Amino acid sequence: MPQTNVNIRIDEDIKQQAEILFSDLGLNMTSAVNIFVRQAIKQGKIPFEITTHCGNDLFYSKENLAYLRAAIKDLEAGKGLVHKTMEELEAMEE
Repeated sequence: MPQTNVNIRIDEDIKQQAEILFSDLGLNMTSAVNIFVRQAIKQGKIPFEITTHCGNDLFYSKENLAYLRAAIKDLEAGKGLVHKTMEELEAMEE
């Protein structure tokens, strides 16, 4: 089967991380991308779950959002942070 080149743009840092991972798996970038594309075709979809940033991010969990809203409410009510000196912080460790 004839082959063709595909050019993609990717952040340099992400590319380097991917190359390290793929190397650890005994692959190069071309092989890894080929595996991804073949699996997408075989499955008829992206071969992994794609979610919004809120999906699995604990920052956006209901519990954390409730905590943040309560903290904002406290700050707006004048219940701000307590400032401590370095000596006071060190004393708290003891």
